[in-house]
Amino acid sequence: MQSGWFKKNLILYSLIFIISSSLSAQADPLVSFSDPSRLWGNGIERVIEEAFRQCFRTRIIDGKILNIRLPFAQNNERDVLIESGWEILGSGKGSPDFLWPFIEEILDSRQFNDYIRALSSGREMVVIFDIPDRKWSISVDLFDIARMKAGSYRGLPHRPYVLVSGRGALESDVYNYIYCIGLAGIDCSGFVWYVLDYIGKRGGVDLGVVLSRTLGVPRGANPALYAGTNFFYSGSSHILSVKDDIRNLRPADIILFRDPGGGMSHSAIIQSVDFINGTIRYLQCTDEAPLLQRGVHESYIHFDPLNPDISLSDPSLHWTQKRFAPFPGEYDSPFSEDGERYRAYNEHGGGRVVRMRDLIPAIERINRQ
Repeated sequence: MQSGWFKKNLILYSLIFIISSSLSAQADPLVSFSDPSRLWGNGIERVIEEAFRQCFRTRIIDGKILNIRLPFAQNNERDVLIESGWEILGSGKGSPDFLWPFIEEILDSRQFNDYIRALSSGREMVVIFDIPDRKWSISVDLFDIARMKAGSYRGLPHRPYVLVSGRGALESDVYNYIYCIGLAGIDCSGFVWYVLDYIGKRGGVDLGVVLSRTLGVPRGANPALYAGTNFFYSGSSHILSVKDDIRNLRPADIILFRDPGGGMSHSAIIQSVDFINGTIRYLQCTDEAPLLQRGVHESYIHFDPLNPDISLSDPSLHWTQKRFAPFPGEYDSPFSEDGERYRAYNEHGGGRVVRMRDLIPAIERINRQ
């Protein structure tokens, strides 16, 4: 009896040892493969990529491996039809290390598991999110489903409707829950500030301390709350205006998109300018994007590498980032893609590019490492 038990467990222990040894042998190659320096070297492009990757988590949900990104979240974005709004976690200015513990707790909750089970019921349905009350419900009424399919959207800004297949959760479904029920995410300027701050800390500059007096940050407060898109467009001596010809652009430059009144309503940050292949990669956080790109995502501009003197406002450039309504059925963005948005409101000057003066020495130190 003991001999049989020993033989069976010896085989089990041997298998565990072999698997553990195999995983240990693969650990270094996997770490090496995921190292941003493999693609971006050891300079500023790598540091920006590090910051970007911290905005993502991989989870197994409903038996599937899903890539979860930080959602876009902005106070007062959807409360136009109700008397009182709601507070986004961190007011939309939280960094990934602040937001992810809360989001992980949401994804581990019983309420989220109930939501996932409903999406895996095998029945087509309409999910109705009630953002102010942080609740969700479903409708399996055939008339509701048919109206959604026909494009007759019944949702409201604070009560989005989403048609789901019932065949299991998608990454977009997880995004919807974090956004509508978790009220967690980061807005455009909060994301840009996070990346700039990350760069500064890697290069020995505490941007929050340097700018605290200029921004009017109270002691102990989060500087991101005071460094919105309007600050990036301000006349502050900390901000350098950059002529937006492609040859002048550098990683960590900030792209600003104008609003109808002449101010700036959106910001993004350049991660890389490839003068050989003619590609600009910039990073942003917005919910006006394809479903699987809502939140923090990468975007591209393609240009003729033989003509780097061209301006970002030139209509011949190919901006790949398309713009859509945050939830299918809502009013579409007034712009079909980012290039159209950058060129918009030319009577006020169109889009702009700026650079943080105080990060220049930090970036130089990073590039020398």
